[in-house]
Amino acid sequence: MLLSLVLIQKLYIGCALGLLVFVAHALLGRVPLSYNVRNLSLRWKTTAMTALAFTLVMGLLTVMLAFVNGMYLLTISSGQPGNVMILADGSTDESFSSLGYSDIGDIENQAGILHEGEQPLVSRETYLNVNQPIENPRPGRPNRRFVQLRGVNDPVLAGRVHGLSLYDGGTWFSDAGVEEAGEGMSLIQVVLGEGVARVMAGDRTDEQRRSARNPDRLEVGDTFSLGGRQWIVKGLLKSAGSTFDSEVWAKQSLVGPMFGKTASSTLVARTAGPDEAQKLRDFLATEYKKSAVNAQVETKYFENLSATNTQFLYAIAVVAGVMAVGGMFGVMNTMFAAISQRRTDIGVLRLLGFTRGQVLLSFLMESMVIALIGGLIGIALGSLSHGWSTTSVVSGGGGGKSVVLKLVVDQTIIAATLAATLAMGFFGGFIPALSAMRFKPLDTLR
Repeated sequence: MLLSLVLIQKLYIGCALGLLVFVAHALLGRVPLSYNVRNLSLRWKTTAMTALAFTLVMGLLTVMLAFVNGMYLLTISSGQPGNVMILADGSTDESFSSLGYSDIGDIENQAGILHEGEQPLVSRETYLNVNQPIENPRPGRPNRRFVQLRGVNDPVLAGRVHGLSLYDGGTWFSDAGVEEAGEGMSLIQVVLGEGVARVMAGDRTDEQRRSARNPDRLEVGDTFSLGGRQWIVKGLLKSAGSTFDSEVWAKQSLVGPMFGKTASSTLVARTAGPDEAQKLRDFLATEYKKSAVNAQVETKYFENLSATNTQFLYAIAVVAGVMAVGGMFGVMNTMFAAISQRRTDIGVLRLLGFTRGQVLLSFLMESMVIALIGGLIGIALGSLSHGWSTTSVVSGGGGGKSVVLKLVVDQTIIAATLAATLAMGFFGGFIPALSAMRFKPLDTLR
């Protein structure tokens, strides 16, 4: 929401300034546009260099906003509106939660939780951040990464609770959670999110990529190493656009003890809808007496992870402000140089009857055209980042998740960067245009 408000404010300011100048020039300006076009073409090298500065600024700004927008969309699209997440009391993130038997109590039997037959739709889960050595690290790249591992008791039930299914050809891992691979070796069965499957596929050597069925991601039957064991992919989650896209799911009773966390970190309960989820959350927070727990509607929990988005947005605002000042000074320098070279032209225009205001609008139009040309090219180049995948961290309340996200360039970002371009062109050209309108006609012709 904060991102949208900031962009909308920029959109209104920039578009208002741009529209004001163009309308004023159309209604009040008498200096022909051909005059401005001719002067810009005669000074094409200076014009091109100034426009290039806007291209770089707007291109970089578009990419940065696309990154924040991708993180924002990722967090708000994660989770089910009818789900309630139950963490240990005092825990604000799954990473720090550890539920004891007394915490869990009879939560699964509370009113409002949906059932399939006699089975309550409640998934007991253990969330872990596991350090994974990268087998074939690229030169200059990290040798390790954090992998989000979610241990679940019943993967089919967990899939129903989270609203996730598998791609055709995949299966959930078995009740045992392992399978024999011969020579006394066993493989731990997992299902992967699409994002982490693509990330792990990047660890392959060139030879392995050429021989793989899918060089871009791990597929069913592929293996990888983690925690000194070999793991085999049994299925791929249809998880694109959510934080689950970056998770590895395996048998809780295996991976919990393996990585030193035997207790469940999370209970996820499915209700009929948002209203029922809120009622259950309020009951567990205020009226449930058997144990104190931290209950949150699942969508609210993931929205709270957008605290990182706010930090990035503030950082972008600072960087964009510095770049905007540089861009405006570039326009000022160009326009001051143009005005000093065209003192005689300005005098002739004034003697021909053009008013100070019309001269000001003429030069202001030139600065905004330079900014607009450079800005449009920059926005076009920055928009090429749409759909790029990258890894980042979303966090809130001290915890966090490493996620795979896609950069998203939408209409709001394009409009906001375009408006910022017009605003920079306006403020960068206004002071030089003021100096041009103050020239006395006879003094300029001496």
